Amino acid sequence: MKFHLDRGVLGDAVSWATRTLPVRPAMPILQGVRIVAEAGGELQLSTFDYEVSAQIRLAAEIEQPGEVLVQGRMLSDIVRALPNKDVSIALEGTKLQVRCGSARFALATLPVEEYPQLPAMPPVAGSVAADVFSEAISQVTVAASKDDTLPLLTGVKVEISGETMTLMSTDRYRLALRELTWNPSTPGTELTALVRGRTLHEVARSLSTGGGVEIALSDDSSANLIGFEAGGRRTTSTLVDGDYPPVRRLFPDTSAITAVVSPPAP
Repeated sequence: MKFHLDRGVLGDAVSWATRTLPVRPAMPILQGVRIVAEAGGELQLSTFDYEVSAQIRLAAEIEQPGEVLVQGRMLSDIVRALPNKDVSIALEGTKLQVRCGSARFALATLPVEEYPQLPAMPPVAGSVAADVFSEAISQVTVAASKDDTLPLLTGVKVEISGETMTLMSTDRYRLALRELTWNPSTPGTELTALVRGRTLHEVARSLSTGGGVEIALSDDSSANLIGFEAGGRRTTSTLVDGDYPPVRRLFPDTSAITAVVSPPAP
């Protein structure tokens, strides 16, 4: 395997793909990032910890196709240390050789055949504007619990009814609810999902201000998977099990006092 690409492009891809790597994985191999160089000029970087998967596709000059698995955080540290020049990466024996200007690094490889296969994306349920979805996520995840001893409350409830998507969260002390309009693939779609707040937070961070986000969610309750894809970046996550509190009913139907606050001037 051998390929060449711009250092900045590689740095963004590695940083995005490794952002969800577990600090203390169940198996050491789950700290790896899988790199696949295809003959058509496409490079894929992917990670998976049996809960969250991330895959990014980008263009590169592929001299020799192939695949390799390396330690993700170590690769990220190496790429950050490279000068701002084109990068050449080649698999030589059991080492991944990284060359950029006068910089040279050799990174030991991991057994790629032992790495788990990424889950397939569920059917695409619809799409939503990236900036609207990112804003909505930031507004509701602040009320999701950060206490992993209460996994149910670390999630954000997603309710889809036709062209309306509702995001809700609570940590027992705060409530957040945001409704937005989206574009369902099938009119009259009715779906619900409980998604980890930290996963949604990472999805929001990776979204660009323009374009759309495809949301993949099966109407089969046994599928237990949700997916997001935008700009060549794909994330899947298993759903949280359990009966979420009725957040919508906790908001009063009427309020005696209403305040309208203008956003601060830029």
